[in-house]
Amino acid sequence: MAGAIASRMSFSSLKRKQPKTFTVRIVTMDAEMEFNCEMKWKGKDLFDLVCRTLGLRETWFFGLQYTIKDTVAWLKMDKKVLDHDVSKEEPVTFHFLAKFYPENAEEELVQEITQHLFFLQVKKQILDEKIYCPPEASVLLASYAVQAKYGDYDPSVHKRGFLAQEELLPKRVINLYQMTPEMWEERITAWYAEHRGRARDEAEMEYLKIAQDLEMYGVNYFAIRFTIKPLDKKIDVFKFNSSKLRVNKLILQLCIGNHDLFMRRRKADSLEVQQMKAQAREEKARKQMERQRLAREKQMREEAERTRDELERRLLQMKEEATMANEALMRSEETADLLAEKAQITEEEAKLLAQKAAEAEQEMQRIKATAIRTEEEKRLMEQKVLEAEVLALKMAEESERRAKEADQLKQDLQEAREAERRAKQKLLEITTKPTYPPMNPIPAPLPPDIPSFNLIGDSLSFDFKDTDMKRLSMEIEKEKVEYMEKSKHLQEQLNELKTEIEALKLKERETALDILHSENSDRGGTSSKHNTIKKLTLQSAKSRVAFFEEL
Repeated sequence: MAGAIASRMSFSSLKRKQPKTFTVRIVTMDAEMEFNCEMKWKGKDLFDLVCRTLGLRETWFFGLQYTIKDTVAWLKMDKKVLDHDVSKEEPVTFHFLAKFYPENAEEELVQEITQHLFFLQVKKQILDEKIYCPPEASVLLASYAVQAKYGDYDPSVHKRGFLAQEELLPKRVINLYQMTPEMWEERITAWYAEHRGRARDEAEMEYLKIAQDLEMYGVNYFAIRFTIKPLDKKIDVFKFNSSKLRVNKLILQLCIGNHDLFMRRRKADSLEVQQMKAQAREEKARKQMERQRLAREKQMREEAERTRDELERRLLQMKEEATMANEALMRSEETADLLAEKAQITEEEAKLLAQKAAEAEQEMQRIKATAIRTEEEKRLMEQKVLEAEVLALKMAEESERRAKEADQLKQDLQEAREAERRAKQKLLEITTKPTYPPMNPIPAPLPPDIPSFNLIGDSLSFDFKDTDMKRLSMEIEKEKVEYMEKSKHLQEQLNELKTEIEALKLKERETALDILHSENSDRGGTSSKHNTIKKLTLQSAKSRVAFFEEL
């Protein structure tokens, strides 16, 4: 009895010690996850769990977003999850999204998962028309999105209509022009074919590098009331607010976060960031060498396949030649037999005719030697002699003709036998010819500017040195210079496409943003945001910090 009571008390104490939990659903740009969270968890506990699950280390760009009525809000790190104004129905849903945007995606985004999440979010914002994108730039961005999804363009695989089910362009752009889906696909595919050789992460980064120069990239819009109230006569400052307190707090939160991120960019990288960048450089170098190795293997495989196809073609050709030679040989043998038989017959006929001619000659001599007693007999005899002479002449001519024919048949027989000999010789040459030449493919040497590595079996080992890192940095700088050179060509292509499709534009369907963008383009203000960022970057660190501290 005492044992039963003790066990019951132990079970009750364990039951009381188990923490209460609730279910949370996290929605990313390409997946959904569910977690059991403790009731006491703060926003940071949940956020860290999500980041660990995704393998994300650049956490300062992201946040957990939820919706309150018609307004979005972000989960606060120092506040309990359930203390937020969220739905108490489980699972509680949050969206894991980028909260702050980099000024330069190529320099600031280190991890591939960070870059991928930004790519998916920015692409969705462009397609949903939350970020305005000109039509010609939309086509270029769509081509990079196709490269990221499908890899290199292959005409035998990516046939007409393969993009029919893809959402690649904003509906505003599609409705603005008198163009069929096939015409849009043709223009997207033309640029897609030029991106050959780019990996998924490279195509996504090119997408972000173009998108970050769009006017509405990284900008949040709110309905506010402006009340201009100068706080200092020397400084033109105005304050604004929204009709909703929640929106005012959200604006303040975003301003503080953007200011913190601005200050973070102007400071030296932390040890963690330095390690991440070093790992990213090593991973990039490893992937580059792996791509080069795969490219060499693919090239060798293609060459081997071409050689194999050529050998198979030659073998088939040789088989056809051998078959034709055999047939020619058989025909030659049959012709030779027929000619030999015909020559023998002709020769026998010639002998028979000669014999008959000799007999006729003997008969004529005998008739001449015979005494003719009467005139009638003489006349008859003369007639017979004449007939015998004519017959003998004809038989001599026939005998001569037959003799010539026999000589010709002998000559044809000799030529047929000579052709038979040549056919046998050719067949012998074909059958003794080697079918496959020995192949000793020699792998191409690695470029001298690639870090050294040893290939043992199926495993790879790398030996990175400081000189390798310096060389890699120089290569990155070289790539930047090449990118700037390509930008001019890219802009020319964009202008060419814009001119091409301008004739198909329906002016009555232009939106207010289309008209505003055209006016900015005419004034040369399309790159004002980018120019502002460059000016801020060129200013001294002291002046920038002082400017933002005053805010």
